[in-house]
Amino acid sequence: MKGRNSKGNYTNPCLTMHQPWASLLVYGIKRIEGRSWPAPVRGRLWIHAASKVPDESTIKAMEDFYREVYALDGISDLKFPEHYPVSRLLGCVDVVGCVRGEELASWEMVPPGVRLEAQTDFCWLCEQPQKLLIPFEMRGYQGVYNLEKKIYDAAVRGLTPVKGPLPVKFPIPDPRDQFSLKPGSISVHFPESKSSEVERSSNLNAAIAGAQAAATQFSKKDQNFQTVETATPISTRTRSKSKLLEESETSCSNFNEGSDKRNLTSNNKGQISGISYSESGNSAKPI
Repeated sequence: MKGRNSKGNYTNPCLTMHQPWASLLVYGIKRIEGRSWPAPVRGRLWIHAASKVPDESTIKAMEDFYREVYALDGISDLKFPEHYPVSRLLGCVDVVGCVRGEELASWEMVPPGVRLEAQTDFCWLCEQPQKLLIPFEMRGYQGVYNLEKKIYDAAVRGLTPVKGPLPVKFPIPDPRDQFSLKPGSISVHFPESKSSEVERSSNLNAAIAGAQAAATQFSKKDQNFQTVETATPISTRTRSKSKLLEESETSCSNFNEGSDKRNLTSNNKGQISGISYSESGNSAKPI
């Protein structure tokens, strides 16, 4: 995949996420990685699970949420991961684009369940999940960082494709330009898309509320921090003296009130988001 990620000097980019979101993404159940900052990469993105062991209630809340999400598309038999390992490199996905949440929510060319995952400022569109047959033990870092070459060389040989419950192929506006699916592109290239809301049942609203509660453990911890994402990655080797992410690794798409004011309604005040990031500045700050 080297050479595909022309935004920034990423060679083998990796993102640390909390469980259960990390495994849900690698297993193809989660198709949108929500962030408050746009995706700095295209192509393969390695997924690493943070060190925090997820509570059973957190796992149940997120599995219930995705059951309701897939029910919108007529899928009821979901097979969730049997285990949610921590401090492990799990696999990878292909990031094919990044759009704003309100764009994805109104994009009628994708299934309703995918549109419901559009709860953050920026939505990283993920395809082609692959998992490692044997997850690699390693520590994670803040933001997007490069895997060490020796880890990459070992991991790439152990990947196996995963077929999710409902794989999505996101339409690329310009197939010749891998970065054409970017914020603002949907309204320009797909004008037939219009603002619309997915009809929500009481079960779905309850699942959203449960997911919101599950993420509170991260959003409360992270609300007092602001970190800066840079266009130039910092490799794991050069970051060896930085503060490693143990209890505060970058979380995945959690429901975080305040990250996106679009959907602050009485039935859905939760938002899917990660740790809050700022677009300004030129250096990454460990939290």
